[in-house]
Amino acid sequence: MQFWKKTVALISGGTSSEREISLKSGKAVENAIDSKKYKVRLYDPKTDLEKLASDAKKIDVALIMLHGQGGEDGCIQGLLELLNIPYQGSGVLSSALTMDKVASKRIYIENGLPTPDFWIVSKTDTAGDLNTILNKLSLPIFVKPAKGGSSVGMSVVHDPSLLEKAVFTAFKEDDTVLLEIYISGREITVPVLGNSPVQALPVVEIRPNPRHDFFTYEAKYQHGETAEICPAEIDEQDTKRAQKLAIEAHKALGCRDYSRTDMILQSTGEITILETNTLPGMTEASLLPKSAIAAGISMTALITQLIEMALSRKQKKRGKVSKKEK
Repeated sequence: MQFWKKTVALISGGTSSEREISLKSGKAVENAIDSKKYKVRLYDPKTDLEKLASDAKKIDVALIMLHGQGGEDGCIQGLLELLNIPYQGSGVLSSALTMDKVASKRIYIENGLPTPDFWIVSKTDTAGDLNTILNKLSLPIFVKPAKGGSSVGMSVVHDPSLLEKAVFTAFKEDDTVLLEIYISGREITVPVLGNSPVQALPVVEIRPNPRHDFFTYEAKYQHGETAEICPAEIDEQDTKRAQKLAIEAHKALGCRDYSRTDMILQSTGEITILETNTLPGMTEASLLPKSAIAAGISMTALITQLIEMALSRKQKKRGKVSKKEK
């Protein structure tokens, strides 16, 4: 007996500074997708938006493998909503909020979730404004573009004379820059999966080569630059607390299907949330697939689950429309 294959629009590439990583995520998903169930069509927003729109009626579901602006910020999600194509992951509002580090940190704070203190700098601020902020901070501090991922444009400032340079580097990625108190400790990340209920996957500990100040772009993507231990070598109590915080962050930001929240486990035992990612990397070396595999979920099974969660929303939507027509 033959089954009708669902058509999946696999969207990767784009125009952000994370284009190459996006293409790698797309390729890894293409290789792992269950070809017995799904037929894949490839789309790159850099060149294929018109084609995506014209093919909309032929597409059953979309898999978004974009990173950075234009992908994680709600833009492509909004287009897919207009085209009536269901897609995996968070919706327009949640994607936009989570992409904006300032907005997401404010939501963490409103929900009682621990996150480092921070200050905001915009392009209209002067050197005097920077000095005023610097006087309120103790070094080192993180300098981050408000919107962006993969640590692009980020730096740690140890010397006050280097602050202005770090800020202008971050301004290349976004008009708003976050100055965040540096929290030392062990970097961990916790993916979550599902909706009702939301399941926390095994904690991953991230140990970059000591020559990196933090989990930089190079540390993330150059082979051998970072040890990623999964499950993390932390005690059960810390594991449960980290997983609980990941679920709380996911819910506070209105995420759906999956996300991954990065944290610092301090020597005091405190856990501090850094940020949440609504479209985690899906390459063979990425943290979410490693955590899923540790939980007994293969890459193919993970992708299938994401597709089926997206399709279930389409079925619910059709059900609502049918009831209204009656």
